[in-house]
Amino acid sequence: MPQDSLIIKPLGIPSIHPDRNMLLALTFLATVVASSALAQQAAPPMNTFMNNKEIMGLIDKARADRKGDAPLVAEPILSLTPYRAQLEYRPGTSPAAVHEKDAELMIVLQGAGNIVTGGKLVGEKRNNANNLGGSSITGGHSQTVVKGDMLIVPANTPHQVIPAAGEPIVLMTMHVPHPPTNWPPAN
Repeated sequence: MPQDSLIIKPLGIPSIHPDRNMLLALTFLATVVASSALAQQAAPPMNTFMNNKEIMGLIDKARADRKGDAPLVAEPILSLTPYRAQLEYRPGTSPAAVHEKDAELMIVLQGAGNIVTGGKLVGEKRNNANNLGGSSITGGHSQTVVKGDMLIVPANTPHQVIPAAGEPIVLMTMHVPHPPTNWPPAN
């Protein structure tokens, strides 16, 4: 066989070097297997129920996980893509926030405080592609909240949680993506 002849391997890839086809095939196979494994790992586990005892345990875990004077410690509660409920242990006043793409449901599990909504962020800065932050809010409405109270903060609305009397406030929060235009469907 002449040295510069073209060899066609079963993959149908022409090559002057027969081992090159095998190397390309193995590289492609390794990439597919690795991508598939990473995609499977990236999917969050589905958890659609948590009882009161488990939630109280999460509060203890959040208290223990707090680093220094951190004003907020979050722990996952429930997950069903695209929804994720989390416990927010808030022993101090956190920066104010605006979520541009989704609303946020808040339920007070323990403690009391004030949740300020509306107005304008002070010292506004972009935290990521969908969220803004600020040191506080000016011109907002302050709502006193206690255990059992709930509210929903519309998308693009500044909000800030302020614990009362130096005691932590514990919330269950869930970001709610903006619904499609024709929602809810007609029954």
